[in-house]
Amino acid sequence: MQQVYFDNAATTQMREEVISTMTDVLKHNYGNASSSYSLGRSSKSLIENSRKAIAKLLNVSSSEIIFTSGGTEADNLALRCAVRDLGVKHIITSKIEHHAVLHTVEALKKEYSIEVSFVEMDEKGVIDYKGLEKLLNGINTKALVSLMLVNNEIGNILDIEKIANLCEAHNALFHTDAVQAIGHYNLDLQKIKVDFLAASAHKLHGPKGVGFAYIRKNNHINPLISGGEQERGLRAGTESVHNIAGLEKAMTMAYENLESETEYIKSLKSYFISKVKEEIPNVIFNGLSGDLEKSTYTLVNMRLPIAANKSGMFLFQLDLKGIACSKGSACQSGSSQKSHVLSELLNADDLEKPSIRFSFSIYNTKDEIDYVVGILKDYINE
Repeated sequence: MQQVYFDNAATTQMREEVISTMTDVLKHNYGNASSSYSLGRSSKSLIENSRKAIAKLLNVSSSEIIFTSGGTEADNLALRCAVRDLGVKHIITSKIEHHAVLHTVEALKKEYSIEVSFVEMDEKGVIDYKGLEKLLNGINTKALVSLMLVNNEIGNILDIEKIANLCEAHNALFHTDAVQAIGHYNLDLQKIKVDFLAASAHKLHGPKGVGFAYIRKNNHINPLISGGEQERGLRAGTESVHNIAGLEKAMTMAYENLESETEYIKSLKSYFISKVKEEIPNVIFNGLSGDLEKSTYTLVNMRLPIAANKSGMFLFQLDLKGIACSKGSACQSGSSQKSHVLSELLNADDLEKPSIRFSFSIYNTKDEIDYVVGILKDYINE
């Protein structure tokens, strides 16, 4: 049985170079970065060099990069501190954000009695930009807009510069979950006026358990986790030096190879779409994921023409054939609940049909696509 991993939007295989970097740090830079002796200073130096390298890739100051345990913590840090410390009384978001945002906003509404508004979308999940501007015009308190750069389920790409300009014009803060975008798209955060951004290493062939928050200077916040003075006093706790070094290595390599790897993965997605359309003509792509120009090149989300009585065990059957994919966010893959993203976009009948997300990386091949499409075709035609 062939083993095919097509769930790279959930997590990615680590690069060998990243593993090598992290192993070296674990062996030789095991000192506590808060210590004053040489082993501690070398760990501290590694952290700061990683911070500078990441900041340079985004064209920001190194003081604006705060290392976290991943994207979820970075989202929480931005949203909670914006409400608690920066006087935000109203958050505008969408109903297809990651739960790291939606559940945090829901909690903040209960804890601080803030107002929450949801921007309208069309049936493809495209944000109504004029509707967002209308919402901003109607708010007379401090507001924050939180919209993800690349949707993790349907791959839609936000016009981030347009949103940033709207927020700046209305004196609103702007937070974006960029977990699915960092390492895949160039971002100049001097040009694009984002106040807060979240990223995670394991989405770009780095280690799990580490990410960062970008916090634009002059947004003066207090820590969520109290303790020591690590991370400019904004994130207490002994730093995971090997993970931070792994994040920096993964991100540096992603941008060094961005052009060639983008071209390769995009060719895989293009081949997958054409192969599916050829072999399974009644397939429907959810959101904009079937559009190579308007969605990320890393994933597709498609609705298959399968009878309801066969759809319940569909993912299990794929797993038996060695195929790893998902019905949506990895965070809900163990749940029987339907995707909250697709629930906003599809009618009840379409929700009963299996929608599957396939996401690609540099480690995938066209032969794997042929195998997967063949399995899909056989199952549908049984």
